[in-house]
Amino acid sequence: MAKRVQVVLQEDIRKLGIAGDLVEVAPGYARNYLFPRGLAVRTTPGVLKQVERRREEIRQRLEQIRQDAESMKTALETIGMFVIKKPVGEDDAIFGTVTSGDVADAIQEATQKEVDRRDISVPDINKLGEYRVTIKLHAEVTAVINIRVAAD
Repeated sequence: MAKRVQVVLQEDIRKLGIAGDLVEVAPGYARNYLFPRGLAVRTTPGVLKQVERRREEIRQRLEQIRQDAESMKTALETIGMFVIKKPVGEDDAIFGTVTSGDVADAIQEATQKEVDRRDISVPDINKLGEYRVTIKLHAEVTAVINIRVAAD
């Protein structure tokens, strides 16, 4: 009797793999659990070709997302300076602080593209002036933009 059999997962299974993965499991586990529930299929040359094609499509899609992030980084850094207006008190101190939401709104106003405010890292800004803000556009792509806090 075979010690291990190769199967292709149809769904994500915790501690085993994600859909499309080629994994080796015990024959009884495959026969009694995975196959009856439709969680995996036997490995055949046709199934292996489908898995490879699916992996290539996913790789291309992820590459396209990374390229879109690179182009967004170029667009943001080309603009140069984003202006955020805030009410001002004495000694050029602003009321409140500049938040990542303020930066996201300024970017959307200037570029007509949305940036998730959770991906924006803003230093503590309490006075008028120019500051550098970091935006994580993708796991591998980070843009650094300049903002100017001006009187409203």
